[in-house]
Amino acid sequence: MTIHDAIRALDDPTRLRIMRLLASMELAVGEVAQVLGQSQPRVSRHIRILCDSGLAERRKEGAWVFLRSSVGEASDQPLAAAIARLLAVAEHEDVAFGRRCAEDRQHLDAIRAAREAHALDWFSRHAEEWDELRSLHIADGPVEAALTEMLADMAGGGSLGRLLDVGTGTGRIAELFGPHADRIVAFDKSPDMLRIARARLQHLPAERVELVQGDFAQLPFPARSFDTVLFHQVLHYAQAPEAVLAGAARVTAPGGRVSIVDFAAHDREDLRQSHAHARLGFSDAQIEAMLLDSGFVPHATRALAGHELVVKLWTGVRRQDSVAQFEPRQLARKT
Repeated sequence: MTIHDAIRALDDPTRLRIMRLLASMELAVGEVAQVLGQSQPRVSRHIRILCDSGLAERRKEGAWVFLRSSVGEASDQPLAAAIARLLAVAEHEDVAFGRRCAEDRQHLDAIRAAREAHALDWFSRHAEEWDELRSLHIADGPVEAALTEMLADMAGGGSLGRLLDVGTGTGRIAELFGPHADRIVAFDKSPDMLRIARARLQHLPAERVELVQGDFAQLPFPARSFDTVLFHQVLHYAQAPEAVLAGAARVTAPGGRVSIVDFAAHDREDLRQSHAHARLGFSDAQIEAMLLDSGFVPHATRALAGHELVVKLWTGVRRQDSVAQFEPRQLARKT
């Protein structure tokens, strides 16, 4: 982004309004058109200018195209942070512009309500199959409490830093750890699930949360992008879990954390057909070997027995590239 391109892109009242909307939340192109009360082709032209200048970015999810701001007051890029502050000050100081921005934000309530209605409809249609699987293992509450405790211990009570939630699904785990992370990327292959997650996460600050579509076998992020990587009930969908963990190690900074929540090895073969599980859980030895091979040092594990299936939590620490920061040790079994 150059200052010349940014100023040219911002030299239009509609594009200024779009940038202030994106400071509140990520929006689909059609949602932007709905808020502004303009045709989608016209809005798309403005969006193209903003994206070409580097002020915003588009991301395709299935048939939808979502737009997010590329600038934020907390950005580590001085020019991007300065532009975000300028727009915020302009809304506060320019009475007419501020009034128009306030009117636009009122329309966002309808967007949020529509997203929540879609999420409720999805859950009502899939409640039976979810209830069937949940009946086999312990409730979510104790699992989330154990995961929170283990990650807090690994982080020394501090921030989880840049967090990647792989296979975010409904966005529940990203929401849970939102207050404990500097930035969250909720990642999922399914556009439908990302729409559910977006409804759940839309109350979080726009510049601190990002939703990305993609395959966990090929994480589309630069090396060392994250301090914490989470796999919550997702690794059993992997045909090659060792490759998935190797990819996670690549995007985890040295000294960063990985946490895997999944089932202990079991013999419920029917889950392959009814819930598309590629793996029938994992043993401690399997997870330990995969962590070590991918560049993590196994840290601790915990078992939470439920009904037929046992939920396991495994954690690891990313080795330094030159010299391992931690010596490998046996997984510490806790109950």
